Amino acid sequence: MTLLNTNIDKIKKNESSPQILKNFIEPQKIKELLNLYHELPLTVHNKKQNVKKKRWVSGFSENLEKWYYEKIKDVIGPFHMDNLLSEDKKEILGLFQESYSPIGLHVDSGFNPNNYFYKQTLIPLTPFGSTVIFKNRFYKGSTNFTLDDEELKKKNLGYGQNKRSKEHLELFENKPFDKEIHKNYLAHENIKNLSGLEVECIFEWEVGSFLVFDRSHLHASSSQIKDKKIGLTTFTKR
Repeated sequence: MTLLNTNIDKIKKNESSPQILKNFIEPQKIKELLNLYHELPLTVHNKKQNVKKKRWVSGFSENLEKWYYEKIKDVIGPFHMDNLLSEDKKEILGLFQESYSPIGLHVDSGFNPNNYFYKQTLIPLTPFGSTVIFKNRFYKGSTNFTLDDEELKKKNLGYGQNKRSKEHLELFENKPFDKEIHKNYLAHENIKNLSGLEVECIFEWEVGSFLVFDRSHLHASSSQIKDKKIGLTTFTKR
Protein backbone atom coordinates (compact mmCIF):
# COMPACT_ATOMS: atom_id res chain seq x y z
CA MET A 1 0.00 0.00 0.00
CA THR A 2 1.25 3.46 -0.86
CA LEU A 3 2.39 5.75 1.93
CA LEU A 4 -0.15 8.37 2.98
CA ASN A 5 1.89 11.13 1.36
CA THR A 6 -0.94 13.64 1.13
CA ASN A 7 -1.80 13.55 4.85
CA ILE A 8 1.19 12.10 6.65
CA ASP A 9 2.45 15.49 7.85
CA LYS A 10 -0.99 16.39 9.25
CA ILE A 11 -1.25 12.98 10.90
CA LYS A 12 2.11 13.38 12.62
CA LYS A 13 1.26 16.90 13.87
CA ASN A 14 -1.75 15.48 15.72
CA GLU A 15 0.06 12.56 17.29
CA SER A 16 0.57 12.34 21.03
CA SER A 17 1.32 9.89 23.81
CA PRO A 18 -1.40 7.40 24.75
CA GLN A 19 -3.93 8.76 27.22
CA ILE A 20 -5.53 6.70 29.98
CA LEU A 21 -8.59 8.12 31.75
CA LYS A 22 -9.64 6.19 34.83
CA ASN A 23 -13.24 6.17 36.08
CA PHE A 24 -14.24 7.97 32.87
CA ILE A 25 -17.23 5.78 31.98
CA GLU A 26 -19.90 5.65 34.65
CA PRO A 27 -21.16 2.20 35.80
CA GLN A 28 -24.63 2.68 34.31
CA LYS A 29 -23.16 3.32 30.86
CA ILE A 30 -20.94 0.25 31.17
CA LYS A 31 -24.07 -1.75 31.90
CA GLU A 32 -25.85 -0.22 28.88
CA LEU A 33 -22.89 -0.97 26.59
CA LEU A 34 -22.80 -4.59 27.79
CA ASN A 35 -26.55 -4.90 27.21
CA LEU A 36 -26.05 -3.47 23.73
CA TYR A 37 -23.28 -5.97 23.08
CA HIS A 38 -25.53 -8.90 23.96
CA GLU A 39 -28.35 -7.54 21.76
CA LEU A 40 -26.22 -7.03 18.66
CA PRO A 41 -25.97 -9.82 16.07
CA LEU A 42 -22.67 -11.64 15.68
CA THR A 43 -20.64 -10.19 12.80
CA VAL A 44 -17.84 -12.72 12.68
CA HIS A 45 -16.35 -15.50 14.78
CA ASN A 46 -12.66 -15.68 13.92
CA LYS A 47 -11.84 -19.16 15.12
CA LYS A 48 -8.11 -18.84 14.42
CA GLN A 49 -7.84 -15.73 16.62
CA ASN A 50 -10.57 -17.13 18.91
CA VAL A 51 -12.46 -13.84 18.93
CA LYS A 52 -16.10 -12.90 18.36
CA LYS A 53 -16.79 -9.51 16.78
CA LYS A 54 -19.98 -7.46 16.75
CA ARG A 55 -20.38 -4.17 14.89
CA TRP A 56 -22.29 -1.31 16.45
CA VAL A 57 -24.18 0.05 13.44
CA SER A 58 -25.52 3.60 13.47
CA GLY A 59 -29.21 3.74 14.40
CA PHE A 60 -29.02 0.86 16.87
CA SER A 61 -29.60 2.51 20.28
CA GLU A 62 -29.63 6.17 19.21
CA ASN A 63 -29.52 7.69 22.72
CA LEU A 64 -26.44 5.67 23.58
CA GLU A 65 -24.94 6.57 20.21
CA LYS A 66 -25.28 10.30 20.92
CA TRP A 67 -23.74 9.91 24.38
CA TYR A 68 -20.86 7.85 22.97
CA TYR A 69 -20.00 10.38 20.28
CA GLU A 70 -19.97 13.26 22.77
CA LYS A 71 -17.90 11.27 25.26
CA ILE A 72 -15.18 10.69 22.66
CA LYS A 73 -15.36 14.29 21.43
CA ASP A 74 -14.77 15.55 24.98
CA VAL A 75 -11.37 13.85 24.90
CA ILE A 76 -10.08 14.10 21.31
CA GLY A 77 -12.00 17.08 19.92
CA PRO A 78 -13.77 17.11 16.52
CA PHE A 79 -13.56 13.86 14.58
CA HIS A 80 -15.33 11.55 12.15
CA MET A 81 -15.86 7.85 12.63
CA ASP A 82 -13.71 5.60 10.45
CA ASN A 83 -15.08 2.13 11.14
CA LEU A 84 -15.94 0.93 7.61
CA LEU A 85 -19.56 0.60 6.51
CA SER A 86 -22.13 -2.12 6.97
CA GLU A 87 -23.50 -4.10 4.00
CA ASP A 88 -26.34 -1.56 3.66
CA LYS A 89 -23.85 1.36 3.77
CA LYS A 90 -24.60 2.42 7.35
CA GLU A 91 -21.82 3.87 9.48
CA ILE A 92 -20.28 1.57 12.07
CA LEU A 93 -19.63 3.37 15.37
CA GLY A 94 -17.42 0.79 16.99
CA LEU A 95 -16.41 -2.82 17.19
CA PHE A 96 -17.15 -5.03 20.20
CA GLN A 97 -14.67 -7.88 20.57
CA GLU A 98 -15.05 -10.87 22.86
CA SER A 99 -11.59 -12.40 22.98
CA TYR A 100 -10.59 -15.78 24.37
CA SER A 101 -7.01 -15.59 23.10
CA PRO A 102 -4.66 -12.61 22.72
CA ILE A 103 -4.52 -10.77 19.41
CA GLY A 104 -1.04 -10.38 17.92
CA LEU A 105 1.04 -7.42 16.82
CA HIS A 106 -0.80 -5.09 14.43
CA VAL A 107 -1.67 -1.52 13.50
CA ASP A 108 -5.14 -0.08 12.76
CA SER A 109 -4.30 2.78 10.41
CA GLY A 110 -7.16 2.13 8.01
CA PHE A 111 -7.77 0.94 4.47
CA ASN A 112 -7.87 4.20 2.47
CA PRO A 113 -4.40 5.29 1.28
CA ASN A 114 -5.50 8.94 1.37
CA ASN A 115 -7.09 8.75 4.80
CA TYR A 116 -6.38 11.40 7.45
CA PHE A 117 -6.53 8.85 10.26
CA TYR A 118 -6.53 10.12 13.84
CA LYS A 119 -7.17 8.43 17.21
CA GLN A 120 -8.28 5.00 18.38
CA THR A 121 -10.24 4.40 21.58
CA LEU A 122 -10.80 1.38 23.79
CA ILE A 123 -13.34 0.85 26.56
CA PRO A 124 -12.87 -2.33 28.63
CA LEU A 125 -16.21 -3.89 29.54
CA THR A 126 -14.64 -6.65 31.63
CA PRO A 127 -12.06 -6.12 34.37
CA PHE A 128 -9.07 -8.29 33.51
CA GLY A 129 -6.60 -7.93 30.66
CA SER A 130 -4.11 -5.49 29.22
CA THR A 131 -3.09 -3.87 25.95
CA VAL A 132 0.52 -3.16 24.98
CA ILE A 133 1.18 0.04 23.01
CA PHE A 134 4.56 0.41 21.32
CA LYS A 135 6.49 3.60 20.58
CA ASN A 136 6.96 2.35 17.03
CA ARG A 137 4.63 3.63 14.32
CA PHE A 138 3.49 2.53 10.87
CA TYR A 139 1.70 4.58 8.20
CA LYS A 140 0.93 2.14 5.39
CA GLY A 141 -2.52 0.94 6.37
CA SER A 142 -3.98 -1.66 8.72
CA THR A 143 -1.52 -4.53 9.01
CA ASN A 144 -0.92 -7.71 10.99
CA PHE A 145 2.81 -8.14 11.59
CA THR A 146 3.98 -11.72 11.53
CA LEU A 147 6.80 -14.11 10.69
CA ASP A 148 4.36 -16.91 9.85
CA ASP A 149 5.01 -17.89 6.22
CA GLU A 150 1.44 -19.13 5.73
CA GLU A 151 0.03 -15.82 6.94
CA LEU A 152 2.42 -13.84 4.76
CA LYS A 153 1.16 -15.69 1.69
CA LYS A 154 -2.36 -14.32 2.17
CA LYS A 155 -2.88 -11.63 -0.47
CA ASN A 156 -6.49 -12.08 -1.59
CA LEU A 157 -8.03 -10.37 1.44
CA GLY A 158 -11.65 -9.40 1.93
CA TYR A 159 -13.19 -6.04 2.85
CA GLY A 160 -11.79 -4.80 6.16
CA GLN A 161 -9.11 -7.48 6.51
CA ASN A 162 -5.59 -6.39 7.52
CA LYS A 163 -2.75 -7.14 5.15
CA ARG A 164 0.10 -9.32 6.45
CA SER A 165 3.67 -8.09 6.58
CA LYS A 166 7.06 -8.36 8.25
CA GLU A 167 8.16 -4.97 6.94
CA HIS A 168 8.34 -3.63 10.50
CA LEU A 169 11.56 -5.60 10.99
CA GLU A 170 13.21 -3.47 8.29
CA LEU A 171 11.98 -0.14 9.67
CA PHE A 172 13.25 -0.20 13.25
CA GLU A 173 16.62 -0.78 14.82
CA ASN A 174 17.28 -4.50 14.99
CA LYS A 175 17.75 -4.93 18.73
CA PRO A 176 16.37 -7.72 20.94
CA PHE A 177 13.03 -7.17 22.62
CA ASP A 178 12.84 -6.93 26.42
CA LYS A 179 12.68 -10.55 27.66
CA GLU A 180 10.88 -9.70 30.92
CA ILE A 181 8.08 -7.82 29.16
CA HIS A 182 7.80 -10.65 26.66
CA LYS A 183 7.49 -13.22 29.45
CA ASN A 184 4.91 -11.24 31.43
CA TYR A 185 2.77 -9.74 28.66
CA LEU A 186 3.55 -11.08 25.19
CA ALA A 187 4.33 -14.76 25.61
CA HIS A 188 1.94 -15.54 22.71
CA GLU A 189 4.23 -13.63 20.30
CA ASN A 190 7.41 -14.92 18.68
CA ILE A 191 9.97 -12.69 20.39
CA LYS A 192 11.82 -12.31 17.08
CA ASN A 193 8.69 -10.66 15.67
CA LEU A 194 9.14 -7.93 18.31
CA SER A 195 12.74 -7.11 17.41
CA GLY A 196 13.36 -3.36 17.41
CA LEU A 197 10.14 -2.55 19.27
CA GLU A 198 9.94 -0.48 22.45
CA VAL A 199 6.94 -0.31 24.76
CA GLU A 200 5.27 3.08 25.14
CA CYS A 201 2.74 1.99 27.75
CA ILE A 202 0.83 -1.01 29.03
CA PHE A 203 -2.85 -0.32 29.58
CA GLU A 204 -4.17 -2.45 32.42
CA TRP A 205 -7.88 -3.03 31.89
CA GLU A 206 -10.24 -1.58 34.48
CA VAL A 207 -13.98 -1.28 34.00
CA GLY A 208 -14.75 2.44 33.65
CA SER A 209 -11.36 3.33 32.19
CA PHE A 210 -10.84 4.76 28.69
CA LEU A 211 -7.78 4.45 26.46
CA VAL A 212 -6.95 6.81 23.59
CA PHE A 213 -3.93 6.33 21.32
CA ASP A 214 -2.78 7.21 17.81
CA ARG A 215 -3.78 4.82 15.07
CA SER A 216 -0.19 4.76 13.83
CA HIS A 217 0.94 2.97 17.03
CA LEU A 218 1.83 -0.70 16.72
CA HIS A 219 0.05 -2.56 19.50
CA ALA A 220 -1.06 -6.00 20.69
CA SER A 221 -3.25 -7.66 23.26
CA SER A 222 -1.31 -9.02 26.18
CA SER A 223 -1.28 -12.72 26.98
CA GLN A 224 -3.14 -11.97 30.23
CA ILE A 225 -6.64 -13.32 29.73
CA LYS A 226 -8.85 -15.13 32.25
CA ASP A 227 -11.55 -17.04 30.36
CA LYS A 228 -12.40 -14.08 28.08
CA LYS A 229 -12.44 -10.30 27.83
CA ILE A 230 -14.84 -7.88 26.12
CA GLY A 231 -13.93 -4.43 24.87
CA LEU A 232 -15.31 -1.71 22.59
CA THR A 233 -12.94 -0.13 20.05
CA THR A 234 -13.53 2.85 17.80
CA PHE A 235 -11.37 4.23 14.99
CA THR A 236 -11.51 7.90 14.04
CA LYS A 237 -10.31 10.22 11.29
CA ARG A 238 -10.27 13.96 10.57
